[in-house]
Amino acid sequence: MPHLSVARDVGLNAYAPLLLYLLLGPALAAGAILVGKLLGIRSPQSDLKHSAYECGVEPFGNARIQFKAGYYLFALLFLVFDIETVFLFPCVTLFRSAVAGTLDRISGAAIFAELSLFVIILLVGLIYAWRKGALKWE
Repeated sequence: MPHLSVARDVGLNAYAPLLLYLLLGPALAAGAILVGKLLGIRSPQSDLKHSAYECGVEPFGNARIQFKAGYYLFALLFLVFDIETVFLFPCVTLFRSAVAGTLDRISGAAIFAELSLFVIILLVGLIYAWRKGALKWE
């Protein structure tokens, strides 16, 4: 078994890039912050310093506008279903390979059962959101 002796002889040389990354990453971040503090322009505190810049238009009114929570809920539901749909593509690719017979590790029936369960869970979530009125845009 010559391949086992190779794994033992690696030692700390295999971890050198990781150690370098762990040391240089925080050092570069701290250096950037320090350079910004040392070379940055300081101006006296004023009300204009903390106001929003609106491309030359004088700001008016309060910047805190209340939005309905339904907008955020709609956006979160979109993200959840969008990301879960993206997860379907690798599974469908595996299913296609299993049906074609090029995948020996798992059967097509097992993949189909898992995909069906996943889609059913998605549909239950969609029906729940629909009945709660989360998909109404008002």
